[in-house]
Amino acid sequence: MEHVKKTLPGLLVCLLLAIPCWFLGHAFPVIGGPVFAILAGMVVAMIIGSRAVLQPGIAFTSKKILQYAVILLGFGLNLSEIAKVGLLSLPIICTTITVSLLIAFFLRKYLKMPNNISVLVGVGSSICGGSAIAATAPVIGADDEEIAQSISVIFLFNILAALFFPTLGGILGMSNEGFGLFAGTAINDTSSVTAAAATWDTLHGTGGAVLNYATIVKLTRTLAIIPITLALAFWRTWQVKRGSTVSNGSFQLKKIFPFFILFFVLASIITTVATVSGVDAAFFQPFKELSKFFIILAMAAIGLNTNLVKLVKTGGKPIFMGACCWFGITCASLIMQHLEGLL
Repeated sequence: MEHVKKTLPGLLVCLLLAIPCWFLGHAFPVIGGPVFAILAGMVVAMIIGSRAVLQPGIAFTSKKILQYAVILLGFGLNLSEIAKVGLLSLPIICTTITVSLLIAFFLRKYLKMPNNISVLVGVGSSICGGSAIAATAPVIGADDEEIAQSISVIFLFNILAALFFPTLGGILGMSNEGFGLFAGTAINDTSSVTAAAATWDTLHGTGGAVLNYATIVKLTRTLAIIPITLALAFWRTWQVKRGSTVSNGSFQLKKIFPFFILFFVLASIITTVATVSGVDAAFFQPFKELSKFFIILAMAAIGLNTNLVKLVKTGGKPIFMGACCWFGITCASLIMQHLEGLL
C-alpha cells in the first residue's frame, strides 16, 4: 500500500500527459504519440522544477510500464507472416538490418559514443523505430536521457523518409511492388512506412495495394526484435557475469537477465499459434493498442526525467550516426533490389 501511495502521484502526471498525446499521435501519425509524449514531458519538467514527490511514480512508469508495453507488443507479432511475404523480402530485410547495426558498431568507436545510445540508434534505425528502442532499452539498461535522444534521432529521419521517399521512388522508376519493398525495408517506423506507401498509392492510383504489401514487409522486419533483444539480453548477462566475482555469490541471474523478454516471445508465439488455429487476428488488437498506449505513457515519464538543454547540447553525434544508418539502409535496400532484378 505504501508503494502505491508513493508511485501514484507521478503515475497520474504521466497519465495526464499521455492521454492527449495518444490522440495527437492519431491526428499526426507521422510524428506519433511517443514523440509528443517525450516533448510534453520535457516541457512540463522545465515548468514544475522539483520532482521529488513525483519521482517514484515517474521511475515506475519509465521502467515497469515500459516492460509491460514490450510484453504486450508481442501480441502484435505473428511469426507466420514471414511465409506470406515469401523469400523475396527476407534477404533485403536481413541485409538492411546488418548494415545498420554494423554502421552503428563502427561509428560508436570512431565517435566515442556511449554504448547504449549507439545500440538504440542502430536497432531503432534497422528494425522498427520507437518500438525497437522501447523493447531494447530495458534490456541493455539504458537511462531515460539515452532513450529520449534515440527516439528524437529516429523521429527526425522518419519525417524525412515519409516526405521524400515517394518522390525518390518515382525518380528511380520503381514498380508498385518495388516501392512497397523499398518502403518496408528502408523506413524504420511503421507510421512513416504507412505514410509513404499511402502517398504512393494516391499518386499512382494503386488502390491501397502498395500500402498492404509495405505493411507486411514492415511486420516481417519487426520480427527481428525477438532474436536481437534475446541476443542483447544474453550478451548483457554474460558481460555482468564476467565482471562479477562469481565465487562470492555477487552474480544473480534473476537480477540481471530481463525475463520480461521471454514473456514478450511467449506472447508472439501465442498469437501465431492462435491465428494459425483460426482465431481472428482482431482478437489481439486491444493488446496491441494497449501496448502502444503504455509506450506513450512510458515516454511521457522519460520526457519528465530528461534534461532538454543537455539533450540539445549532446545531440550532434547521435544525429550523425542516425544519418549514416539511414543512408546505409537506403543504399542497401536499393542495391539488393537491383541484384534481385526488381530495380
